[in-house]
Amino acid sequence: MGLLAAMTADGFEQVAFGCDAQTGLRSIIAIHSTQLGPALGGTRFRAYPDEQAALTDVLRLARGMTYKAAAAGLPLGGGKAVIIGDPATIKTEALLKAYGRFVDSLGGRYLTAEDVGTTQHDMDVIREVTDAVTGTDPARGGSGDPSEATAEGVRWAIRAVVGSDDLAGLRVVISGAGKVGSGLARRLVADGAVVVASDTDRSKVDRLRDELGVTIVDPAEAHRTPTDVFSPCALGAVLNPKTIPELACTAVVGAANNQLAEPADADRLEATGITYAPDFVVNAGGIINITDELSGAGYDRERALARVARVADTVREVLEIAASEAITTTAAAERLAERRIAAAGQGTLRRFR
Repeated sequence: MGLLAAMTADGFEQVAFGCDAQTGLRSIIAIHSTQLGPALGGTRFRAYPDEQAALTDVLRLARGMTYKAAAAGLPLGGGKAVIIGDPATIKTEALLKAYGRFVDSLGGRYLTAEDVGTTQHDMDVIREVTDAVTGTDPARGGSGDPSEATAEGVRWAIRAVVGSDDLAGLRVVISGAGKVGSGLARRLVADGAVVVASDTDRSKVDRLRDELGVTIVDPAEAHRTPTDVFSPCALGAVLNPKTIPELACTAVVGAANNQLAEPADADRLEATGITYAPDFVVNAGGIINITDELSGAGYDRERALARVARVADTVREVLEIAASEAITTTAAAERLAERRIAAAGQGTLRRFR
């Protein structure tokens, strides 16, 4: 199937390719939907093995952003961007500004933010050439790094899944001790939970052990470690035909995008009796936080975090739909999002400037 046929089949509106010979920029922006509002999604800067891998990733992530925003009840569509290359070697301010001009050329249909391989500082640089960027320095009116809000949303999701705000004694294995995973660990330890952490970068978990006293487990063993909640907070596809039978938890509630390697994995999880809170519902805290920045009233952290707490309500609604309609929680979350998109009416290729 060709790219246009695949885009049409999956409801995409636009895929744009941007290059700049002088800076070495190679970028793809995918806009899945603008039916609820401008497409918001982060910029992932990564050394993909090839352009097809980058395209596959950006399409999956953009579609996920549509469902994430819709399920959370936000007035935003879904999009995503990737910059191809190793950020440690090719990222420069000139390249970021070239990328910012590429974003700006889309006329406000796509709003970017930070993601894997990009930072708040990068967003500040991009802001110098376009206003279609979020998560900038609070001193510039932005909401800053979204990772803390994402971690807060995961904490609320865990509370919803276990059915209690009291997490004392709850055992949680966190796979991935980056900004979100470490932020989640701090919150859970403060709540009295027993936290086990893993990461391919041992220095990250060593810091958490020294700071919080968490137990460390090898990354390959994280999903097999007996626990109440397994929380994937690194890259995706961690739930697959090999790992699902090895899970030793009662629930999976994590921040990583695209945790299911393939759609059938939702049914495999259902068959195990493990409760799965769909990733695009659980990790919505960051985009909810950013939405407050776009409200027009100016960003207010307390108001934003109060809205992030509603992740728990969305998780409960998804679990209720799944139970009442006898479907997987993934199907329930998608159904919730699709109903909200349909309620907004028809129409694509909207003007935003």
